[in-house]
Amino acid sequence: MPVDDEGLTFERIGHASVRLETENGTVIYVDPWGEVLEGAPGDGDVVFVTHDDYDHYDPDAIEAVAGSDATVAVYEGVDTTALAFDVVDLPLEGETTVAGIDVRTVPAYNDPEGEHVDDDENPFHAEGEVIGLLLPIDGTTVFFPSDTDFLAHHESISADVFVPPIGGHFTMDRQEAADFARSVDPDLVLPEHYDTFEPIETDAEAFADDLEADGIRVELF
Repeated sequence: MPVDDEGLTFERIGHASVRLETENGTVIYVDPWGEVLEGAPGDGDVVFVTHDDYDHYDPDAIEAVAGSDATVAVYEGVDTTALAFDVVDLPLEGETTVAGIDVRTVPAYNDPEGEHVDDDENPFHAEGEVIGLLLPIDGTTVFFPSDTDFLAHHESISADVFVPPIGGHFTMDRQEAADFARSVDPDLVLPEHYDTFEPIETDAEAFADDLEADGIRVELF
């Protein structure tokens, strides 16, 4: 279900694939994945990709959502040779202008001493493999932390809209995501990356209740 906020319309296509439309009709996609995409809308003006996991970097899905003049911006650590687009490289950490948007990127990863590690005790997302996105759009800052834990450098980040993963296992779980949300202090939280498959099933309603008890608006979009 689309959610409107301050002239922006957010739609969770599924999993961690999000479509955002501005008041003037600019359409932005973040991490489109063909498994949850219906058809080939071809309406995207800008497409962002945060890392190379198959459920975030899907060349066929990018082609399906991108319009003929779309700008595609991908974390520079991803091999984009399969893309039939000129690509704007996004740094691990820094600022880049993408189609007029002054994007700030921040490192995203699982703490190697934490719980989100594989059977060999390696983090599912190692440092340097994933980026989060801070997107200032029409006066509203939107933060997509991507697949990560809540890390020390995140504590300095503030945003108006926060789009965190909450499913656990490969990313932070709903309790950690709620702590992260309290730190960001947004006007709106839109959780993603949950209930797609068994390891990341969670109680999204409980996540919403926890934050709404603190006066933070949550929409399960």
